[in-house]
Amino acid sequence: MSVLPAPQSRKPEIRGFDADDNLNVEHASDAGSLEASKSGRLPREAPPLVKHLTGIERHDLEIKLVRKIDIRLLPMLVLMYIMNYLDRNNIAAARLAGLEEELNLSSTQYLTALSILFVGYLLMQIPSNLFLNKLGKPALYLPTVMIVWGVISAATAGAQSFGGLIAIRFFLGFVEAAYFPGYGAKGLRAWRWLFIIEGVITIVIAFAAYLVLPNFPRTTTWLTENERQLAIWRLDEDIGEDDWIGSEQQTFFHGMKLAFADIKMWILMVLLFCIVASGTVTNLFPTVVGTLGYSNIISLLLTVPPYVLGVITTFINSWHADRTGERYLHITLPLYFAVIAFIIAASTTTTAPRYVAMMMMVPGVYTGYVVALAWISNTLPRPPAKRAAALAAINAVSNASSIYASYMYPESAGPRYVVAMSVNCVTAFIAICSATFLRFILVRLNKKLDRGETVEGAVVMGEGVPGEAASKGFRFVL
Repeated sequence: MSVLPAPQSRKPEIRGFDADDNLNVEHASDAGSLEASKSGRLPREAPPLVKHLTGIERHDLEIKLVRKIDIRLLPMLVLMYIMNYLDRNNIAAARLAGLEEELNLSSTQYLTALSILFVGYLLMQIPSNLFLNKLGKPALYLPTVMIVWGVISAATAGAQSFGGLIAIRFFLGFVEAAYFPGYGAKGLRAWRWLFIIEGVITIVIAFAAYLVLPNFPRTTTWLTENERQLAIWRLDEDIGEDDWIGSEQQTFFHGMKLAFADIKMWILMVLLFCIVASGTVTNLFPTVVGTLGYSNIISLLLTVPPYVLGVITTFINSWHADRTGERYLHITLPLYFAVIAFIIAASTTTTAPRYVAMMMMVPGVYTGYVVALAWISNTLPRPPAKRAAALAAINAVSNASSIYASYMYPESAGPRYVVAMSVNCVTAFIAICSATFLRFILVRLNKKLDRGETVEGAVVMGEGVPGEAASKGFRFVL
C-alpha cells in the first residue's frame, strides 16, 4: 500500500560454519563446476575478497554486515511507511476536524476527494517502480519522492474549494504511489494544522533518509569493499544471481512482459487486491468508529487500540513467518478473523460487539498483508526487472479498490454499513481462496524442481549457481 518496494525475504539466521567448511565449499564448488559443464553454463566463483575468507571470518563479517544494514534500513523504512500512510489517510481525521464544513463539501464530494488520490497512485505505480529499478539508487529516489509528497500534503492546508482539494489529492497520489491538534490556532482550523504538521514532519524525515538508506549492494557507498562483495555474493548464493548489476540489465518492457506472462503474478494480484479491498475500511475508520456515538475526540482515541493490536499481531506473525519459512497459514489465518469481524459489524448495532469487531478488522486484514507482500518476492524472485514490474503492477491494481470503496461508506449507510461490510467479507474470503490456489501451484512446481525439471524463474541444480542454490536447488516458499 505504498510506493516503497517490498524487500527480498532473507534467511532468518546467518549460516553457520565449522572446521570443515572450507573443504565443503571447495567440494561444492567442484561439484557445481562439473554440473555446470554438463549443462553448458560456466560456474560463477566467489569474488576474491570473499573467496579468501575463512569460515569464521566470513561468519563474523556476515553478522556485522546484516546488523549494519538493518540498523540503517529498518527504522527509516518504518518511519517512511508511517508517514506515507498518515499523509494518505489524514483526510479521514480532517473530516472530523471541520474540513467538510469549512469547504462546504457534500458527502459525495468528500468521498471523491478521498478516492481521487488512488487514481494518481495507480497510474504512477508501475512507471515509478520500473524507474527505481532502472536507476538503482533507492536512497536517492525514495527520499526525493517523499519530500515532494510532504510538500503536497502540507499544501492541502491551503485548499479553499472542492476543486483545489481534488487537484492536491490527485497529485499527492502521484508522488505517493496519529497527530491531531484538537483546536484551531493562529487563525487556522484544526484540519489545516493536521496537514501542515504531518507534511512538515514528512519532509524532515525525508532529508534524513538521504543519509541513512542503502541502495543496491553495488551502489551503496557506505559499505566497505569487503562488505559490498559479500552482500552481492549472498544474493548470488540465495537466488542464483546478483540482484542489480547495472541499469542496462533492467529494461522496462522486458520485465513487464515476463511478469504478465506468469500466472503466479495474476493469482498474487487477486490475493493482494482482495486483501487491500477488505482493508479499505481503514480509509474511513474514524467515520466508522464515530458511529459508536461518542464525541469527535473520543472517537479518534478509540481508533488507536485496533491499530496498536494490529502492530503487535503483525510483528509477531511476520517474525514467525520468517522464522518458520511458511507463508500460506500466516496469510490466511488472520483473514478468517477479518471475515468474522465484518459479519459482526454488519449484523448488530450494539456498541460492545461492534467495537470488538472494529478491534478485529485492522489486525485481521493487515497481519497477513505484509506476509503476502513478502510472498510476491519469494514467488517471483528473478530476474529483478520482472520482480519490480510484478510488485508495481500488483500494488497498483490492489490499491484500485480504494477508488470505489470510499463510496460504500456514506454517512447515511451508518452505523452498520451493510453493503461495505458484506463486500469486505466476500473479498477477504476470495483472498483466502486465492492463497490456497497459489499454494497448490507452488507445491506442484516444487515437485518438478525435485525431479530436476526446469521451472521459469527458479534456480535448479546444474546451472552453475553457487552455494546453497547449487547444492539444494531453489524451492518456492509455501
